[in-house]
Amino acid sequence: MNPYVLLAGAIVAELAGTTALKLSDGFSQPIPALGVVLGYGLAFYLVSLTLKELPIGVVYGTWAALGIVGVAAIGVVVFDESIDLAGTIGIVLIVGGVYCINVVSQMSTH
Repeated sequence: MNPYVLLAGAIVAELAGTTALKLSDGFSQPIPALGVVLGYGLAFYLVSLTLKELPIGVVYGTWAALGIVGVAAIGVVVFDESIDLAGTIGIVLIVGGVYCINVVSQMSTH
């Protein structure tokens, strides 16, 4: 399977796990707490498969960066959290960094 598809799945699983973490209210809510364990478990499993094909710097950098962007978006949309201009600029820079690592640089090639 394409390692970038696996990485995308890992990112989605991490976003689900992190959202469940917020909803778990300090692990006092059992269903969201189970979602945390399942989401992060699946995320780490998919990242481990991705690492068979891609360098660790590319995988972890992309996973972490897009996780940050995704969680920030979920915070704004789902939890009515605010984002200011500096936060928006930071997110744009993160996305630019992921683009550079995956498209512009030679890091992702073997």
